[in-house]
Amino acid sequence: MKLRKLCDKDAESMLEWMHDPAVNQFFRAHFAQMTMENARSFIRGGQSAAARHYAICDDEDAYQGTISLKDIDVENGTAEYAIVLRRQAQGKGYARFATREILRIAFGELGLHKVYLNVLKENEHASGFYEHMGFRYEGTQREQLLLGGRRQDLK
Repeated sequence: MKLRKLCDKDAESMLEWMHDPAVNQFFRAHFAQMTMENARSFIRGGQSAAARHYAICDDEDAYQGTISLKDIDVENGTAEYAIVLRRQAQGKGYARFATREILRIAFGELGLHKVYLNVLKENEHASGFYEHMGFRYEGTQREQLLLGGRRQDLK
């Protein structure tokens, strides 16, 4: 397993999870509408002062998912964490590995003070994973999002 910069060859596999309702059901963005050009555009913007997006790869360098630090604020020492895996990669240790690596980058290389995330309150599986990886619950934003015609709380 390894992290590397995203590249054009990852676009097709990115579209796979974007168009998979079982993978993207808890996300705010409407990934089902994404096109190959949208995926390539995201890849081209993968490394900037405000965001770092990495491919999570297997030992043969095949794309398994994306992990990100978004909204990097060097002055305040903060960034938002995000991760997504293709369905075939779930439950195989990729999320644990990638999360450890992105936190090493955040605190070690970038010198950040805090990495935070938002997760739908009803996404108990993800919440449990995040807590296991060391994230701590800080509060709930009640009825923060309108998804599927329902108001959703964010943790």
